[in-house]
Amino acid sequence: MSKYAIIVPDGAADEPLEQFNNKSVIEAADTPNMDRISREGRQGLVRTVPPDMEAGSDVAQMSLLGYDPRRYYSGRAPVEAAARNIKLSPEDWVFRCNLVTIADGRMEDHSAGHISTEEAAKLIGELGENVGGDRIVFYTGVSYRHLVVFKGMAFDVKTYPPHDHIGTAVEKILPRGKGSDLLIELMARSQQLFVGHDINKVRRDLGENQVSSIWLWGQGRRAQMERFEKRFGLRGAAITAVDLVRGLARLVGFDLLEVAGATGFVDTNYEGKASAAIEALAKYDLVFVHVEGPDEASHVGNAEMKKRAIEQIDKHIVGPVLSALEGYPSWRILVMPDHPTPVGERAHSSEPVPFAMAGTDVSGILQASFGESNAAKSGFRIDNGFELMEYFLKS
Repeated sequence: MSKYAIIVPDGAADEPLEQFNNKSVIEAADTPNMDRISREGRQGLVRTVPPDMEAGSDVAQMSLLGYDPRRYYSGRAPVEAAARNIKLSPEDWVFRCNLVTIADGRMEDHSAGHISTEEAAKLIGELGENVGGDRIVFYTGVSYRHLVVFKGMAFDVKTYPPHDHIGTAVEKILPRGKGSDLLIELMARSQQLFVGHDINKVRRDLGENQVSSIWLWGQGRRAQMERFEKRFGLRGAAITAVDLVRGLARLVGFDLLEVAGATGFVDTNYEGKASAAIEALAKYDLVFVHVEGPDEASHVGNAEMKKRAIEQIDKHIVGPVLSALEGYPSWRILVMPDHPTPVGERAHSSEPVPFAMAGTDVSGILQASFGESNAAKSGFRIDNGFELMEYFLKS
């Protein structure tokens, strides 16, 4: 039986930047292991976000896992609810609930300075006591990422991801449509609760971004997906610190592997993720390793931070996992971002992303380093992103 590894540096794809001599961040980064995969194997471009869908990580990751989002997508929040084993009835709606910083009427920070989980838990707990109830239930997550479930209510609303609207006037991105009045009211009540909170007083004294409000978005009803093992005949495991990916993994039947020190930021435990992946290869057919750091660096507009995160992924995850795979008689590895997150825009993009794969029976097209430009030069392009998984596993 072959062994497979997929390593996803979230949001790593980008545009040419002047500070890197018109190279992208991937192209400017020191990535000898990704480059080796690209040179010895095959690289190309893949569109993970269908043209008629928004450039969300949920849509892109679903495509990456081999599932057509136009068929399976029901919203981001239902996927995260699955990660936390939150039981939803067919009549329930679930929304993502960010803790955000709003300044001068504009969205300043989608993460409230990457608030700690301990601080967030206290704020979300108090919010639930003040505005929650039998039909509105808040669930604490990690850092700024939380959920709220509306039981037996009806919605037909347009909402806006805060990380894609940094610097935008809040009045332009408030929820709109049926049920939006309730959402806006809850956000306003959270602002009243947070404005003089002790946690914000401490954060202000420390020079950290304060929590101005909750932000509700990513809504949907209960998600259901076909199991990966039934679809592709392989047993998989996933390593991630992000509920979105945890939820998708759980929905497709992957086992979730915990890694101490995995944070969902650039300070994550890279070595720990690699060690867990290498150990898992002995037990599972496929190991999926997701690293959020490059995406978070993009959202704060820090190209150097993004470059360092990509280099850490290459050195501490791609290299060791590649070496471990080479000890098996038959193996393949795939490295690719889920979507671009250009640091200049600080928001997700739906442009195609570069991918590189190598291993048993994989022949090359263009012997060149990994990056957006060379992937385009290869002439190899997959327009339906969900088709890449079958190509990677079976071509």
